[in-house]
Amino acid sequence: MACDEPAAPSGTFTRQNSSSTSSLDFEPDADYRFVESLEERYKCAYCRRVLRNPHQTGCGHRFCQHCILALRELNAVPTCPVDKETIKMHEVFKDNCCKREVLNLHVFCKNFPDCNSKVILGRYQEHLLQCLFESMQCTNDGCQDQILRKDLKEHLSQDCKFREERCQYCNTYVVLINIKDHEKNDCPDYPVPCLQNCSQIILKKEIEKHHAVCPEAEVDCPYKQYGCHVKVKRGKLAEHENSALREHMLQILDKNSRLEEQISDLYKSLECKEIKIQQLADAIQKCEKEFRQYTQLYGNNSNLMVSTQALASHLDKSARLESQVKQLIQMANQQQSKLDLRPLFDTIENVKQKIALMETYDQRLVVLEDQSSKHDLQINIHKAQLNKNEERFKLLEGTCYNGKLIWKITDYKLKKKEAVEGRVLSIASQPFYTSRCGYRLCARAYLNGDGSGKGTHISLYFVVMRGEFDSLLLWPFKQKVTLMLLDQSGKKNHIVEVFRADPNSSSFKRPDGEMNIASGCPRFVPHAVLENTKNTYIKDDTLFLKVVVDLTDLEEL
Repeated sequence: MACDEPAAPSGTFTRQNSSSTSSLDFEPDADYRFVESLEERYKCAYCRRVLRNPHQTGCGHRFCQHCILALRELNAVPTCPVDKETIKMHEVFKDNCCKREVLNLHVFCKNFPDCNSKVILGRYQEHLLQCLFESMQCTNDGCQDQILRKDLKEHLSQDCKFREERCQYCNTYVVLINIKDHEKNDCPDYPVPCLQNCSQIILKKEIEKHHAVCPEAEVDCPYKQYGCHVKVKRGKLAEHENSALREHMLQILDKNSRLEEQISDLYKSLECKEIKIQQLADAIQKCEKEFRQYTQLYGNNSNLMVSTQALASHLDKSARLESQVKQLIQMANQQQSKLDLRPLFDTIENVKQKIALMETYDQRLVVLEDQSSKHDLQINIHKAQLNKNEERFKLLEGTCYNGKLIWKITDYKLKKKEAVEGRVLSIASQPFYTSRCGYRLCARAYLNGDGSGKGTHISLYFVVMRGEFDSLLLWPFKQKVTLMLLDQSGKKNHIVEVFRADPNSSSFKRPDGEMNIASGCPRFVPHAVLENTKNTYIKDDTLFLKVVVDLTDLEEL
């Protein structure tokens, strides 16, 4: 048989484009029911199961890939269990011819006899993804029911308690088991009875508006300020006003009478004050007249000292009278201010001036806010440019030009969770080059798998990107590519996949767009192997992937 390249120490894997076409493969531990009896040549000489990724030894016996690796790990010098010959690992090769024959063996669907399909082994998993009798979990959040694929549509639309139904009141979609709670607690259009026992049914969102007009709500009598402290239902308010009309009028008249008496008393007090002020003014005029007479009488007489003393006495009396007049005037003004609205008008005018001043401040604030917004916009533009330049500098600093890429993936658990939830299905590495003016390349990883590896493996692909020097390079891309998951224990137990670019594949032609369709391994490494605590492929929630392009026979510009 034709011999491919010698197997790498940690095994090889099926290569596949990342398009919708899935690769031929099958699960090794499943219990398959073959249409025809499985021939001995298709059984592993070690595990006696159907061969998966068959490898042939120098003595001519075939083994599964993982079985030949297990033999090597069990014994320093592995021997063939059939003829006890020593297995020389450099003589072991991947038997692609046998692999094709195994993958084309016909098997019954595991759901036989309900499903009578017969499919080739390599398409078995693909068939299960479409088999109408395959049991699958309901896709609604919270539902754990296992349903046959053919019944899933009916279950989702009619039977599932976790399906979304439209609320009959507000037309919002709500999970069925929560719809009663939604109607009672959250639905704004749910009808509720009035809390005032008015027997009316009101929408929940309008309950406050209804309470403002509810005929059963208790309200104060409109004549409360005149002395009526009765509380009555709004619907009977008019009846109360009519029945208590006489009492209300008497209360209004009584309050008006008290106000008129207070005003009359104030006027009388004011008149008395004015009379007393006039009397004091007359007394002052009399004192001034006597003072002038004394001045004329004593003029330059020798009794000037006596006249001076009399003058001082009159001046003291005049000062006391003047002080009393001022006090009376002040008291009169205070009494008058109780009936005068001028202070109120002055206060209103001051408030108007303050409001006008505040309006001018508001206008200035609007102008300043507009200027601030313009400055913020300019600052954001500059920040965006700086961030763009910084990302470009980081990209340039980390770019490799020797055809090798070591890709560090941090926060593995978070990124895998995002992939499982469908938020970020794949992540891409930074670009790398075969030389300064060579091919522009990158890697793409699906942490929750892609195609046949979805949900069980990490898928790793190789991508040819559009570069600045593509017009000077030879196309299609034909180099050998090695994909590796690096072991972080120092033992170099790396997981390796090697393939040579297919010149007939669109993945390796000169790119028309930003990048070509990716090509690589949908089942690069199982999650069970990667996340096993006995292995050290993940350390501190970080893993390392390596891509190496064989630069042999590659002409450098």
